[in-house]
Amino acid sequence: MSSATHRVAILVYDGVTLLDVAGPAEVFGEANRLGADYRITLLSTSGADIASSIGVRIAVDGGPACEPDPDTFVMPGGAVYPRTPVTRELSEAARELAARSGRVASVCSGAFVLAAAGLLDGKRATTHWKIAHELAGRHPKIRVEPDAIYVRDGTTYTSAGVTAGIDLALALVEEDHGPDLSRDVARALVVYLQRAGGQSQFSAPLQGPPPRSPALRTVVDLVMADPAGNHSLGELAKHLNVSSRHLTRLFREELSTTPARYVESIRFDIAKALLDQGHTATQAASSAGFPSYESLRRVFARELSISPAAYQRRFSTARRTR
Repeated sequence: MSSATHRVAILVYDGVTLLDVAGPAEVFGEANRLGADYRITLLSTSGADIASSIGVRIAVDGGPACEPDPDTFVMPGGAVYPRTPVTRELSEAARELAARSGRVASVCSGAFVLAAAGLLDGKRATTHWKIAHELAGRHPKIRVEPDAIYVRDGTTYTSAGVTAGIDLALALVEEDHGPDLSRDVARALVVYLQRAGGQSQFSAPLQGPPPRSPALRTVVDLVMADPAGNHSLGELAKHLNVSSRHLTRLFREELSTTPARYVESIRFDIAKALLDQGHTATQAASSAGFPSYESLRRVFARELSISPAAYQRRFSTARRTR
């Protein structure tokens, strides 16, 4: 294990999500208890203390200039972004710290701050699943990977929402000190060293905006009303009184998918909701319109990299069985 001091600078601001700060900091702190030497410095743009998203005040060590040589710079997120534009002061502070840092990391919507500073242009990146499309839309030079827990592109790291900052910090500890220490830290914090599947498994069903086209909105209504019905391309086109070619073109132009894949995505979301409610995987497959459990399992493997049973164990209940 390296005995060199590793300086971590975390830039905070009013409205920052407390766990985005405390999660990674606790990983580094636990690593210290196991022999590492991380020195954590909390900074704000003005050097003044700030209030977190839940009102807890965070005492900072100073402004960006008080940490001249950070080895790692962490940019946490907050619900204020992307709801409001990133302030010039914050993006400039992020750019200044990144220029002096060996590596740069963001948690959740902290990616919007890095993006505003131009630090993600031409890079692969991720953020919380709810706002990944917003990041891609606002910053087309970024290759957004919406399902990743965290993404590394060179010395730049971005992570998904909230607790994904812990996953990212564990990866950074492993990079610095190897898998044995990071595994011990994960065990001490009672978290997975590497969780199975991407962040899609945490998304709620049917979160996307409804299609703009009335015809495509009708498709959604049809499948939701009768998931197990016949929703082939021909049947949908017949119901909408349009040609199969026209309906296929509508899906491609507006949703960049095929009618069959879109129907499958609706059924997939319905199956997830049924599993959340306690239905068995076989019941969920049948009620959602899948021809068999095996067909549902294949979709889960493709979309979430986990089985329906594994998904249900994680999300059906928070109560312990005795």
